[in-house]
Amino acid sequence: MTELNGTGVDAPLHTYDEAVDWINGLIPFGIRPGLERITELMSLLGNPHQRLKFIHVAGTNGKGSTCAFLTSVLLQAGYDVGTFTSPYITKFTNRFQYNGEDIPEETLLKLANRLHPLVTDMATTVLGSPTMFEVSTALALLYYAEECYPDVVVWETGLGGRMDVTNIVTPVVSVITNIGMDHTDVLGDTIEAIAGEKAGIIKPGVPVVTCVTQPEAVKVIQEKAQQVRSTVYLSGEQFSYHRLHSDENGQSFHFAGPFREMDARIRMQGIYQIDNAAGALMVLELLRQYMAFILDDRDIALGLENAFWAGRFEKVVHEPRIVLDGAHNPEGAESLAKSIVDVYPHNKLNLMMGMLANKHHEAYLQHILPLVDTLILTEPDFRRKMDAAELLQIVERLRPAIAKENLEIIVEPDWAKALDLLKSRTEAEDLGVVSGTLYLIADVRAALLHQTDSEKGW
Repeated sequence: MTELNGTGVDAPLHTYDEAVDWINGLIPFGIRPGLERITELMSLLGNPHQRLKFIHVAGTNGKGSTCAFLTSVLLQAGYDVGTFTSPYITKFTNRFQYNGEDIPEETLLKLANRLHPLVTDMATTVLGSPTMFEVSTALALLYYAEECYPDVVVWETGLGGRMDVTNIVTPVVSVITNIGMDHTDVLGDTIEAIAGEKAGIIKPGVPVVTCVTQPEAVKVIQEKAQQVRSTVYLSGEQFSYHRLHSDENGQSFHFAGPFREMDARIRMQGIYQIDNAAGALMVLELLRQYMAFILDDRDIALGLENAFWAGRFEKVVHEPRIVLDGAHNPEGAESLAKSIVDVYPHNKLNLMMGMLANKHHEAYLQHILPLVDTLILTEPDFRRKMDAAELLQIVERLRPAIAKENLEIIVEPDWAKALDLLKSRTEAEDLGVVSGTLYLIADVRAALLHQTDSEKGW
């Protein structure tokens, strides 16, 4: 493993593994909304974030895919691009990317050693210790401002927006993909409340692009934008789009924006990916029209088509057909159900699912359960997992009203054994789907693709 790299003999962290363990060791400090600690950290480091251009992406679902579309097009057009996303699917370094490549392990170690004494000192003050996500965010800002100097950083929120630590930045464009019922324990239990938190990323004079559809959420976003004199580009008003064609190889759509119209194709499956691609395209149009980005039509077309985001309606095995989708809330389940019917004709649908304990599983199941022939309930390898037996109780409560008469339910808490069951029961004309928390998707994906270095986590 990498030893000290220019961090000095007193550096407390000696290897990449030690650095990741230290950062993950801050997880018990939990999610603590607020910008006080990240502001202090940035001040101590000379405010590196003020030297960067950001596209700030918030929303309930679709943030990662939208970031993937934006990154792919900008890279195709010749720009140097930083991409900060979470959670990661394979390895901790996934969340800090530059030009599509993970941060080098030795660079992460070096930056962690710069942050370590500041974090340790702050833990003794009234502010308390920075959290895992705050330290990860600070590390990302240091990486982009002092190590690789991207032309633009595609910057995904962690949770919400207004009080999310990523909100320390002032972007060139803000994006709100959609609003749904997720993280209600932190963000509020109404669409209006959640929209208010997401709308917190809107900055004075910075345009905001959104594909939000609920009238009450649209109203919240428009009112916030009006308060800070920001222009809203709303799907269905300032721009529009509709799907032209779909098959197992991808889908195409027509986009009509304020500056021009165009057709585009994407390989990512799922009806909802058209929403994400169209929102990203509107952002790119703003960069081209108002911010002197050189984005020609061919680069836009290639960038959109080549974009990829792991674990989002991703077919990872062809025989038998197994699709992974990190749908873990009601809106995600609704989109997944539509996409299964739309993209993959099948005889039987075999669904394996595992969840965390703090989600809206009843509403989730109402969308997906009517399609399922065999349901395999399992548990993710994660501290906040929901017991499969508890999930079974919810299924049994819903079953009489919405499930198929001959629905077969299997409870197998060991996800690896559950995956073996899914594979053995999915025949040539069937479809196997693994859905639920991304912690489960990460492990299943690594197993199916025989990846041995998977770390997975938030």
